[in-house]
Amino acid sequence: MNLVIKLGGTLLDAPESRHRLAIEIAQAVRSGLQTVVVHGGGKQMTRFLAERGIESQFVNGLRITTPEILDAVLKVFAGTVNHQLVAAFVAAGVPAVGLSGMDASLAEAEQMSPELGLVGRPTRSNPALLHLLTSNGYLPVVACVAGDRQGNFYNVNADQMAVVCAGAFQAAKLLFLTDVEGVKDGQGTVVPRLTPADAVALIQTGVASGGMRAKLEAARAALVQGVGEVVIAPGAEPGILARLLRGESAGTRLIPDAVEVPIHG
Repeated sequence: MNLVIKLGGTLLDAPESRHRLAIEIAQAVRSGLQTVVVHGGGKQMTRFLAERGIESQFVNGLRITTPEILDAVLKVFAGTVNHQLVAAFVAAGVPAVGLSGMDASLAEAEQMSPELGLVGRPTRSNPALLHLLTSNGYLPVVACVAGDRQGNFYNVNADQMAVVCAGAFQAAKLLFLTDVEGVKDGQGTVVPRLTPADAVALIQTGVASGGMRAKLEAARAALVQGVGEVVIAPGAEPGILARLLRGESAGTRLIPDAVEVPIHG
């Protein structure tokens, strides 16, 4: 089974949670799952910029990316955060390989809007490198940086990066391991199961906003691209990955809308 796991920056910030997740994912890899990890690092990025006197500005949750900030994106996402995570996997006994979307045109992107600067929208993914690495026992660890065929880099939302990689990799499951319990309804209760139509309703009514809206939109896009199911689950909970892979209820599971078969006769 092909599996893509997206790790959020909050979970990667603390060495303890980073190493625990690396151990859990290493167990999945050793069990035979063809696994790809995609990661963000927004908190680390904001801290890096603040230490240099640069204020982070956002539009609809996306960081406005000037050439100066793009240089920091490469240093933090494809540099420090990526290599710390690779090191955690190596310590857990898995041969991990750090990548960005630029490597072998793994993820191509185009500028999303002039207002956002060098923020990219993923347009396609070439999964050949992912298949090559996973089929030979390596764990690809992909930073949320993409490029185009002219050699331009773009800062890409990590959820969107995970979706484009999962679709091209033909993943049976895409797991968003986050710092929240799952998707909540209007009463604040975690919803165990959603269809894309349910997700749209939560967005349209304003129940899902901000980062959760972005997660749901990414999840819907993954299902459209053929990913079997998407789970938004609490990555801070020890043993969460094994529970999800056993099919236990945790977080929120998104599945394709049921296809109604017409009755004849």
